[in-house]
Amino acid sequence: MRFDANLSMLFTDLPLLERPAAAKAAGFDAVEIWWPFAEAVPDVRDVDRFIAAIRDAGVQLVGLNFFAGDMPAGDRGLVSWAGRQPEFRANVEVTASIARELGTTVLNALFGNFAPSDLALENLAFAADVAAEIGATVVLEPLSGAPRYPLLTARDALNVIDSVGRSNVALLADLYHLAVNGDDLDVLVTEHVDRIGHVQIADAPGRGEPGTGSLDLFGYLAKIHAGGYQGYVGAEYKPVTGGFEWKDQA
Repeated sequence: MRFDANLSMLFTDLPLLERPAAAKAAGFDAVEIWWPFAEAVPDVRDVDRFIAAIRDAGVQLVGLNFFAGDMPAGDRGLVSWAGRQPEFRANVEVTASIARELGTTVLNALFGNFAPSDLALENLAFAADVAAEIGATVVLEPLSGAPRYPLLTARDALNVIDSVGRSNVALLADLYHLAVNGDDLDVLVTEHVDRIGHVQIADAPGRGEPGTGSLDLFGYLAKIHAGGYQGYVGAEYKPVTGGFEWKDQA
C-alpha cells in the first residue's frame, strides 16, 4: 500500500512551501494538498513557487483540490454554488495546468453546501472534460463535520457521479468521514471498490493517525487493495503523536 502525506493537515507548523521537503524527510515519496492558494485564480508567480517546491523536494503530487471558497468560514466547494460558475471554471483550468506540470491525476471537487442540481452536474462535467485532457480523474468526497454539506455517504456521492455521465468521475473514499457519518465501510470495500478514485484515512474518533481510534483502517485498506485499488492512500489526519510508525503496520 502506498501512502501520501496531506500537506494541509500534516507538517502545518512549517510554511506551506517547506512542507513537501518535510514530507520527503519523513519517508513520503508522494503528497496531496487542498487548494494551496487564497484565490481561485492565483498570481502566476505563486503557482510557479508552489510547483518548484514540489519538484525540488522530489515528491509526487498525487492529489490536488479545486478551490473550495473560504474553508474556515464554512465554505466547502463551488460545484453547487449558483452565481460562482465562472470562478469555478476558471479555477478548473488553473488546477489542470498545475496538474499537467506535476503529473497529478486526482483532482478533488468539493461539492459545496447546496443540494445537487443541474448546475452542479454541468460544473462536474466541465471539470471532468478538462481533467480528461491530462489523463486525470475528478473525485467527489462525502464529508463530515459540515452541517450544510449534502453528500454524507458513499451512496450520496455515487448518485451524483452516476448523473454526471463521465467515466473519469469517481468516489473519494475518506474512511474517517464515511465512518463518522455512519456509512457502512464493509459495504464500501466489498461492493463499491471499483468506483473509488482515491482513498484517505484518519482514525475515529478524533481524526488522529491510525491507531489512535477504533477503526480497523488497515483491515479496510487490505480489502480495498484486494478489490483492485492500486492508487495512493492519503494520510489526512490531525497528528496526535507526531510520528509515522503506523506506516510500518500497514
